Amino acid sequence: MRRFFSLLGAFLPLLFLAGCETALPGIQAAKVAMAQKYATETPGDYFIGRRYYKPDFKFWGYIRRPGQPWSESQLVMLNEKQKLAPDREKLDFGSDNNYEYKLYGYFSGDKVYEPASNTIYPEFVLKNYELISTNPAPIFSSQLSGRAQAEVNRYLIEKPQL
Repeated sequence: MRRFFSLLGAFLPLLFLAGCETALPGIQAAKVAMAQKYATETPGDYFIGRRYYKPDFKFWGYIRRPGQPWSESQLVMLNEKQKLAPDREKLDFGSDNNYEYKLYGYFSGDKVYEPASNTIYPEFVLKNYELISTNPAPIFSSQLSGRAQAEVNRYLIEKPQL
């Protein structure tokens, strides 16, 4: 019995390492690809936005500066007094979930309370937008792990990993 436990102690860590080894190359490749993409983004007076639609919440999505990783982006409330959000313009709410946009506007400095998450988010005043992609590279761990979107809790607010 003692020998069994010593063998188990020797091989159990190898099983964990083997499991990690198959997952890391995919995630590592995604990180390298995203870093290359950030490097090609032209600096300028615009932002990159990723729509993050959750039916129960009123936030718009994540916004970052060009060249900045998604892990440094901010989840924002959108001020649409000057320009309507793309899905609201089409009257098809949430139809652009996970789309990526070039956004023109600015952070107002104001904070807006979002009741479903009981959180205060920065306000971004939208002036205009351009669609970059309807199928951009994954930035959330659920997308990287291959979990179906239905498996992600509808009340869970994910943070970008890349």
